Amino acid sequence: MPQVPQTFLDALAVRTWCGLALRALGRAREEIDAINVYPVADGDTGTNLYLTVESAATAVEAVFAGYEAGSAPAGSPSLADAAHAMAHGALIGARGNSGTILAQLLRGMAQVLAAGSDASHTDAEGLRLALRHAADSARQAVAHPVEGTVLSVASAAADAAGGAEGDCGTIARAAYQGACVALAETPGQLAVLKRAGVVDAGGRGLVAVLAALVETFTGEVPGAPARSGSGTHTWGEPWESVPEQPAPADACEDGTGDGGPAFEVVYLLEAEDAAVARLRERLDALGDSLVVVGGDGLWNVHVHVDDAGAAVEAGVEAGRPYRIRITHFGADDVHARGGERPPRERAQRAVVAVVPGEGLAGLYAEAGATTVLARPGEPPASGELVEAVRRAHAREVVLLPNDADLRHTAAAAAEQARSEGIRVALIPTRSAVQGIAALAVHEPDRRFDEDVVSMTSAAGATRYAEVAVAERQSWTMAGICQAGDVLGLIDGDVAVIGADVTATAETVLDRMLAAGGELVTLVLGDEAPEGVAERLEARVREGYLAVDTVVYRGGRQGALLLIGVE
Repeated sequence: MPQVPQTFLDALAVRTWCGLALRALGRAREEIDAINVYPVADGDTGTNLYLTVESAATAVEAVFAGYEAGSAPAGSPSLADAAHAMAHGALIGARGNSGTILAQLLRGMAQVLAAGSDASHTDAEGLRLALRHAADSARQAVAHPVEGTVLSVASAAADAAGGAEGDCGTIARAAYQGACVALAETPGQLAVLKRAGVVDAGGRGLVAVLAALVETFTGEVPGAPARSGSGTHTWGEPWESVPEQPAPADACEDGTGDGGPAFEVVYLLEAEDAAVARLRERLDALGDSLVVVGGDGLWNVHVHVDDAGAAVEAGVEAGRPYRIRITHFGADDVHARGGERPPRERAQRAVVAVVPGEGLAGLYAEAGATTVLARPGEPPASGELVEAVRRAHAREVVLLPNDADLRHTAAAAAEQARSEGIRVALIPTRSAVQGIAALAVHEPDRRFDEDVVSMTSAAGATRYAEVAVAERQSWTMAGICQAGDVLGLIDGDVAVIGADVTATAETVLDRMLAAGGELVTLVLGDEAPEGVAERLEARVREGYLAVDTVVYRGGRQGALLLIGVE
């Protein structure tokens, strides 16, 4: 990205800023991860901020590419085009608590910058207003704002920008300096930071983003200013001179209470404003660290809860949730919320699994797995799997792709994770029911190789099937099917073509149990007919002695029914 100083804030400046911010966060990512103790010490704030800005930068580059390729009107992107792209990219790519707040900061700026849709640029006053609106809108998006966090740093940046006079470079430098001063004060505002001897990780990331804004307008990378009364400070050094402050009253929000929710739930949501207002109330009652950002029908929802399924269910009631990510916090992470200095060591072992529906995502997460949701037609990329492996924050990871088509994607992700020093074992599960069988025998306390062999054996001993509806006419191993026919697939191949879902499922189950079995697993999709599970359970009970049946709700998983036979 060329570092050409910009006099005004226009589309090119937005593009330059995104590129420089991404580079700055790339340099600071590991440092920010290392000081991440709030709201959960899961060591991923730097990575989450980097991925959020990467998504924003990619969206802005796509706008410019459209003009350069001639697929957009002649000329160059307007400021509104670039600002909208930046905000939308950050929204759909936001990761974690701090990434979600950063996405709202960028959205708040874009709302001001794009107000005059025909304007090619804005001046210093426009930049001042954008920074102010960004800080205010981010604070409004957080259910219970806490001082000593990125919100404090953003507000201080806006305050400093508001009192400055000059061009855009002057305004940006004032915002950066105000943010640095506020960052240095965060340990005195939040007891968990003081005890850990660090500044707020999210605020540190925002300082890097604002430094990139200064570089955009001036061509110079600003140096860290002196801390009032203490001289210069290197981020990450102990803050022994910061006086102890009383903890905020809300223990769940400030990280000073006893324990905390076990899961982080994040998803994109298509919903109306009124439904989102109700969703906020429901999620606020379920957990903490609630941040809901976005607007115009698209939202990014982030919350920490004990009941991951209920958090997803609330999203389903509000609208259409997708790209759902559920992360189980390890015991060390939850203990760290009690205010003690968190251990820096990774967990020894974790399981990362791709799952096809919200219900299974909750089931896997409750079993301790880090999940990646794969909606019909939206398979995860290798980068998403690598990110999930990083979020698992373990030395050893067992990866369950749960889909034959994801074999190569999962292999690429495993190879990337290994290059980062993580020991990864890829178990080639081809269905979520095989993943369930593998997870059932997972024992993190035994040797890694033994655990992998046991999980692989359990998955391999599980035959899998699914019942779905044909979308078009096609040739299959069972003959020609027409659009609307019910298909029964066993081990990936069409074995039965029928007209009735329940009858087809019974035929599939009989064929699978003909070779024997001890346990039948049924995973119902949202569109499965009423009573199908009861019919199948009765068939097993009456026709197959000593065979047990378990039933799970899979949510919107694509297939009407998944069947596993162990």
